[in-house]
Amino acid sequence: MKSFFRQPFDDVIQCLEMLVTVKRPGLLMIGLLFVGGLTWFVYVPIHELLHAAGCVVTGGEIWELEIQAHYFGGFLHEIFPWVTTGGDYAGRLTGWDWKGSDFIYLSTDIAPFLLTIFIGVPLIKVCGRRKRPILFAVAVVLGLAPFYNIQGDYFEMGSIVTTRIVTEVSGASSLVFPNLRSDDVFRTIEQFFTKPAELGIRSLRGFIAAMVMSTVSLVLSLLLAFLTYWIGHLWSRLIVRGGSSKKGAA
Repeated sequence: MKSFFRQPFDDVIQCLEMLVTVKRPGLLMIGLLFVGGLTWFVYVPIHELLHAAGCVVTGGEIWELEIQAHYFGGFLHEIFPWVTTGGDYAGRLTGWDWKGSDFIYLSTDIAPFLLTIFIGVPLIKVCGRRKRPILFAVAVVLGLAPFYNIQGDYFEMGSIVTTRIVTEVSGASSLVFPNLRSDDVFRTIEQFFTKPAELGIRSLRGFIAAMVMSTVSLVLSLLLAFLTYWIGHLWSRLIVRGGSSKKGAA
């Protein structure tokens, strides 16, 4: 368990230790910022398109995916008519049907993070072990994606699991607190105090139950993020060879 939680920190620290030993750190930083920014602008639309792919491949249906214009939303609309520009987020799947299947729902959420497992984490390993500093910018965007999505996609995954378990345990005929399934934990917290009825909360008891469920969902989102990285770590052990690794890392 110690290695499970330490692994991403150990890997990033190893990369940082390598970065501070370069001869021209200033020039490297400029390169990292440029490559990191470019990677981010390419990654965002790919991330959103993979959400759509995860939904369709597992049997769901989509009819609207919002992607901001500066993330190539307009260009992608010419290729995929169901892509629209606008919205409050960089990208968001706003029109889709998960057919009442949690498998489709979870597949839709997790699909973009296959990039983390199969490409991102291995890149972090290569960056640290084989001294490829310029890869660090790309590796951070892809490899650490689960951690900067804890409040978003991973919170939604946690809430899917939590609401399903509570529904099954309680024996309810329909999903308990379905509106707690959200890809924005901050918006959900705001709704607790400003629009509780939209979350299905109609009593103090319901408020407490929903708050506990959301807290558990947030904890689960953190655990799922570490689990994603760990799977990427195990995959990396199969494909990344050479260089040194941190002593004690599994």
